Amino acid sequence: MAAARTLAGTPMTGPQGEQAPKLRTVQYIGYGAGDFANNLAFSMASMFLLLYYTDVVGISATTAGTLFLIVRAWDGIGDVLAGRIVDRTSTRWGRYRPYLLFASLPLLLLLVALFSVPGGLSEGNALVYAYLSYALFSFAYGLVNIPYGSLATAMTQDPDERSKLSSARVLATNLVILLLAVVVSPQIANSDDLQRSLTITTLGLVVIGMALYVFTFSTAKERVERAVEKVSLRQAWDTVKQNKPLLRLGLSSVLFLCGMFALETTAIYYARYVLDNAGLYVVLVAVQVVGMLLATLVIPTAVSRIGKRTSYIVGGTVAVLGGVLTALAPGSVPAIAFVGFGILGIGIGAINTLIWALVADTVEYGEWKTGVRAEGATYSVLSLSRKFGQAIGAAAAAYIIGLGGYVSGAAGQSDSAVTAIRIAAGAVPALVTIPAIAVMVTYPLTEKKFRRIVADIAQRHAEPDPDTPRSPRP
Repeated sequence: MAAARTLAGTPMTGPQGEQAPKLRTVQYIGYGAGDFANNLAFSMASMFLLLYYTDVVGISATTAGTLFLIVRAWDGIGDVLAGRIVDRTSTRWGRYRPYLLFASLPLLLLLVALFSVPGGLSEGNALVYAYLSYALFSFAYGLVNIPYGSLATAMTQDPDERSKLSSARVLATNLVILLLAVVVSPQIANSDDLQRSLTITTLGLVVIGMALYVFTFSTAKERVERAVEKVSLRQAWDTVKQNKPLLRLGLSSVLFLCGMFALETTAIYYARYVLDNAGLYVVLVAVQVVGMLLATLVIPTAVSRIGKRTSYIVGGTVAVLGGVLTALAPGSVPAIAFVGFGILGIGIGAINTLIWALVADTVEYGEWKTGVRAEGATYSVLSLSRKFGQAIGAAAAAYIIGLGGYVSGAAGQSDSAVTAIRIAAGAVPALVTIPAIAVMVTYPLTEKKFRRIVADIAQRHAEPDPDTPRSPRP
């Protein structure tokens, strides 16, 4: 098999270790723009959907918690299917880029449907609509996000460049979170017709999102060209189950994301009822985003000095400290809560950046270990773990505040409800991040080992006999 080449014909890597041209700035920006578009949909739902269900539609917090748990957990199975579809895709535009162009509009339109539960429905019918619209939205998101995540492995095999791509997508995510807080928070506090405001807002996000997806499609080229292999379900399963780094990363991600989404789901409640000022939600998000941005900027340097695994452990420890401070911050002194959210932002930003860099490395490990390359299956496993983490985290937050006595739409809440909000926003992220760190202590794929694996794969591809089988590694 010939050495892997770019689409332009320039060698990507070869048996003598030739290096491909470095990614250009526009390619980092284009890749980040894709996650900006993704999070116009995803972060809009994760930040405001529970509040929309409880305070606009009138669904109770515990009922909404069950909805989150069922839909997001079931959608993880849909992600596995999406991964299988991606692994069998081959077009003149590449394997992954077409999904950014053709699956993105349905995703964005389903976002509008998600925040447009028809008025006048009975409680039961409104709940049925919520289940259906959220399930369709979640599947559409997986069909865009899995190929988007897989795209990084086709853009470069250089671990430092992958870290920069990961930083670009996390930077974009942080900017979206801040943008949505600034745009939506005043609507929650001041709008006389929140339903109408949210429908108009989501329609605007459709236009912005499509423009960004087209930009990503145009700039984030698939430079690592490989023959498309028909990967059977059994091969994909064998590749995944032997991929120890991927399985450890997936487990740690489930735990970490439980905390992250418990915080994200309840941050608006924290501002309204712990700090007693809904307007401070923008400040909480802003300081958290600043923390995330700082982490994103520092991570490439940290990775080059201490490696991804150690950086992950350090980031997790910082997140634990931020969660404790957020849970204990007195409502009468908002500045302490701001510091807690900022520290949480640093920890969350570091881990989120590293997850996407680490999963790209596990693709090469899987190919090296089994002789089968299955990017879609690999990313679908991570996506499945993230969906479970999101499901458990958002559901746990809803259950905690519901069992604490939260009353939908009430101007004030009981002391027990406020305490429950503190637990969901601060204590839960701290408690679940501790075992997430413990799992990554045993993560086996170091930078040195990864470089050896890439060199081994390149040598295997350069073997003169095209019929030489690519045997699994011990």
